[in-house]
Amino acid sequence: MSKRLIPLIRAFGLVDGLRFFLKRIIKKAGRYRSNRYQSDIYIRDKFADKYTFKQVFLEDQYNFNFPFTPTTMLDGGANIGLASVYFAHRFPNAKIVAVEPSEENYRMILKNTEKFPNVMAKRGGIWNNNKQLAIVDKSAYDNSFMVTEVEENTPDSLPAFSIHSIMQEQGWTTLDVLKLDIEGSEKEVFEKNVEEWLPRTKMLIVEVHDNMRKGASKALFAAISKYDFTFSMHHENLVFINQNLTF
Repeated sequence: MSKRLIPLIRAFGLVDGLRFFLKRIIKKAGRYRSNRYQSDIYIRDKFADKYTFKQVFLEDQYNFNFPFTPTTMLDGGANIGLASVYFAHRFPNAKIVAVEPSEENYRMILKNTEKFPNVMAKRGGIWNNNKQLAIVDKSAYDNSFMVTEVEENTPDSLPAFSIHSIMQEQGWTTLDVLKLDIEGSEKEVFEKNVEEWLPRTKMLIVEVHDNMRKGASKALFAAISKYDFTFSMHHENLVFINQNLTF
C-alpha cells in the first residue's frame, strides 16, 4: 500500500493524496480535485491515462533542475495535457502551447487545463512544415498515435505545425523548453528546417521512438550535433541544453 500511497501524498499533499488513493482503489477513472494545483484532473478509464498520470505526477518525470525559469514552452504530443498542467503549475508565468493530434485527447487537454489560462491547446501534429497530416491508425493504443503527411483535401486530415510557425504565431524570439513525445514524428521534425528554430531553443526534452519510425534518433542527433547542446537522460527523456543560450 505504501508504495502507491506515498507518491500520491508527495505529489498532492496528505489529504488529497489519501483521497486520490481511495478513489483509485474504488474507481480509477473520473475527476480528481487537487488543492495543490487548484484544479481538477480528469482521468479516463484507459490504461494510457493512468500510465501518463503515474509518469507525470508519481514518478516526477518532468521534475528537472532547470538552469533557468522558463517563460515559453511547447508541449508537443501533449496527450491529455498532464505535463502541461505540471509545467503550468510549476511555472505560472510561462506561456505553454500544447499540441495533440487525437481529437479525443485534445478534448481532455481542454478539460485538464481549464484552470490554467497560461496553457493554449492546439489540435494537430508537430512536423517540419505547415501542411496536413493524418493519424495512421486511429485504433492504435490511446497514447501512441502516429501521423503521416497527406494531401490538403484528405478526409479527416488535421493541421501540421512547424515549431518555427508556432514561435512566430506566439511572437517568441526564443523557445525556452520544447517537450516532444510525438510517436516517431521526431524523425521528420529534426531532419528538415531545424535551422529556423533549433539554435533559438534553450532546452529540449525528447522521447525518441525508433521502434515506431526507424531513423528517428539518427535524425535527432544529427540535427543536435550542429549546435552546442549538452546531453543527459532523465527517465525516458533525452534532455538537451543549449550552451549558447543558457550560460
